[in-house]
Amino acid sequence: MSNIHFKSESNEWETPQDLYNKLDEQYGFTLDPCATPSNAKHDNFYTREDDGLTKSWKGHVVFMNPPYGREIGKWIKKASEEKGACVVCLIPSRTDTKYWHDYIFPHAHKIMFLKGRLKFNGHKNSAPFPSAIVVFDYMACGGSYIGAYEKQM
Repeated sequence: MSNIHFKSESNEWETPQDLYNKLDEQYGFTLDPCATPSNAKHDNFYTREDDGLTKSWKGHVVFMNPPYGREIGKWIKKASEEKGACVVCLIPSRTDTKYWHDYIFPHAHKIMFLKGRLKFNGHKNSAPFPSAIVVFDYMACGGSYIGAYEKQM
């Protein structure tokens, strides 16, 4: 079996613009804490050098598509603990992982599973994993929900 289905050359998966636009219309984002100058979805963003994990997100409506490598747990932990913010996360739907059980299931206000596989910007094929949108809403941007993303639109 080829490892191509389970591995990527990069742990950065640029958000499809149409998905971001739909979410931005719903939430009104004010910060992208883990971006590069070429893939930032908002004018207000932090790069790897800025280290968004060390910055306060308080008072922001955050769109977070974190690096999908081993560091993802740190980003999810930060999102779950950032009181005074609303953090909307686009992440792999790997519900068997420690970060899902430690931070998402006990603390998320919304979990929305995306149908099919996303085709991320800059990639020829669809992602080799399913995706979910997880919302930690400490600013009361919306109610609680677990289910399909399409049902929320």
